[in-house]
Amino acid sequence: MLKVQISVVDVKKLRHSLQMSQPEFADKFGFNLRTLQQWEQGRCCPDKAARALLSIISHSPDAVREALAVAS
Repeated sequence: MLKVQISVVDVKKLRHSLQMSQPEFADKFGFNLRTLQQWEQGRCCPDKAARALLSIISHSPDAVREALAVAS
């Protein structure tokens, strides 16, 4: 069985690289705004599923936006 290791993503750095505000980032990628703020402030860390999504966003943000738009 293949075990996948998902590294921690610097959420604030990722959001800044996409030139998005916290509300924009949360809205576009389906995160709760307060949760996003807590991640950026270091009060808590994204769980494994959120880390996976953040990792994909960091590599292919447009593909994630498109997939989420189609799904809604």
